Amino acid sequence: MNRILSALVAGLIFGLGIAISGMGNPAKVLNFFDPFGTWDPSLAFVMGGALITAAIGYRLLFGARSAPLLDTKFHLPTSKVIDMKLVGGSALFGVGWGISGFCPGGAIPALGFAPWPTALFLISMGAGILLARWLQALPRPKFA
Repeated sequence: MNRILSALVAGLIFGLGIAISGMGNPAKVLNFFDPFGTWDPSLAFVMGGALITAAIGYRLLFGARSAPLLDTKFHLPTSKVIDMKLVGGSALFGVGWGISGFCPGGAIPALGFAPWPTALFLISMGAGILLARWLQALPRPKFA
């Protein structure tokens, strides 16, 4: 129960941050990607603030604890490989964000502002995830 409650609190804080910063508004996000038009640099400040907060939090947390409060160990990525899956996924994320103005995490709080466009984005994203998993499960051809 504590894990669910802590996840709920973390999600609410994240959603509140998205709402207060205006990043749930796709037009605001798209303006960041338009440096020669209606450029809005506020997304850079939101990202910078998040990076600074996360860097300090990680430094304090990993220096003080060997395991999280509600689990037996930290679950951190172990791979340091930059492969086509990583590069392709990153590119697809960036293109999707640039086209729609929605970041997957920021789209959920945006349901309160624009339910139909946001729901369409989330349904499309879910379909894309399912399609990617299905494609990954297909047998790979072997080349000699």
